[in-house]
Amino acid sequence: MKPNEDLVTERQEPNFWIRAVGGIAGSWQDFVRRGDPLAGVRPELPPRDAARVREAMTDCLSARGGEVSARARAAALGRCYLSLDAAGKARFLETLAAFDVDRAGISARVAALALEETAPEFADAARSLREALQPPWLRLLRQFNELPDGIKFLVDLRADLLALDEPSPALRRLEHDLQDLLASWFDTGFLELRRITWDAPATFLEKLARYEAVHEVRSWLDLKNRLDSDRRCFAYVHPAMPNEPLIFVEVALVDATSDAIAPLLDAKAPRQDPAEASTAIFYSISNCQRGLAGISFGNALIKNVVAALSSEFRGLRTFATLSPLPGFRSWLHARDDDRSKALRAELALPGWQRDPARAESLRRPLLRLAAQYLLEAKDGEGRAADPVARFHLGNGARLERLNWLADTSLRGLREAAGMMVNYLYRLEEIDPNHEAYVSEGKIAASKGVRDLPHQRE
Repeated sequence: MKPNEDLVTERQEPNFWIRAVGGIAGSWQDFVRRGDPLAGVRPELPPRDAARVREAMTDCLSARGGEVSARARAAALGRCYLSLDAAGKARFLETLAAFDVDRAGISARVAALALEETAPEFADAARSLREALQPPWLRLLRQFNELPDGIKFLVDLRADLLALDEPSPALRRLEHDLQDLLASWFDTGFLELRRITWDAPATFLEKLARYEAVHEVRSWLDLKNRLDSDRRCFAYVHPAMPNEPLIFVEVALVDATSDAIAPLLDAKAPRQDPAEASTAIFYSISNCQRGLAGISFGNALIKNVVAALSSEFRGLRTFATLSPLPGFRSWLHARDDDRSKALRAELALPGWQRDPARAESLRRPLLRLAAQYLLEAKDGEGRAADPVARFHLGNGARLERLNWLADTSLRGLREAAGMMVNYLYRLEEIDPNHEAYVSEGKIAASKGVRDLPHQRE
């Protein structure tokens, strides 16, 4: 059940802030007014407690009582789930997945539909079939959504589903149904594009630091620098989750396409006048909610951010990224040829990047191989193997330039031998590039990048 993730999503939780205590379970306390029917359930959810959970789910589906009773039952189930450990949550989800469709009932309705001759009777039979095709767990999921913070609960529940090892077929169907629900609720037409500044609530800023997936936020000063006058940060938020970023992008306003990350992250670097900037560099894009994996916001985010920046700064002419190359070293290590083995041995030497002669000897062969990786390596579905390349190429960008020793952090060296990539977004080319990539697998790339694999070392 691997999600279709097109961005780096590794998290490194910063140590300069403390997560707030409380959360969804506390917000549901008032709904459980007459005692919690699942009080005392043990975290590992042993069989006897699992039977209590199943009974509670059956009660939720029975629709006994009014709206207040229904919310109380759903809140009790949700609070129970949040109190469980990993093993208990897996058993809870298996219990939920058991509320599947009635196959015999579906077969009977299909047979009845085939026998109906008049239009009204056919319509009634078709409606009955549609209802039978909806598994009961969908009703339970919708009941959770009706609670305060219920949509966030469901997003996190899907993240737990995606994390399961070897899920059963029923769990896979449950996850797919939940993805379909979330995709309809998180249509980009419902989302708000919000500029994030240093004046945003501290809890929101903390979440930006925690969700940052590309360049770890190391301090409050680091975070403040990323929100300074010559920087922009934009996030998508959902009306039902106003305090949770879904995806955000960090932008530097500069006077040329950047070829290294350190100057952009240097909190001591002098500020530039954003009104004089000619180039917007998207240097970090982070998906924040693992439970929304496979639901794409990136294309709309980039287009809307470009529109917002173009409106604010008339002098901007170039929109490009400075992006990591997270899959390169893994690809290189999988190659069996002697040259790749020799390069791996060189890269294993500590401090190679600080030795000018050694670094120069590696520059040309590694740039050549990196271009080959980006242009030729494919995943199991015929798309670009590198997840960041897949994201930007799928959004209509052009592979513009490879940058040598652009990120000499431990992570940058470990994943890409210090290389980074510029992807160029030209508004008039975005849609044609996207269509060519999606329909034919064609990668838009500059001549400089296309020539690299053919250069001599």
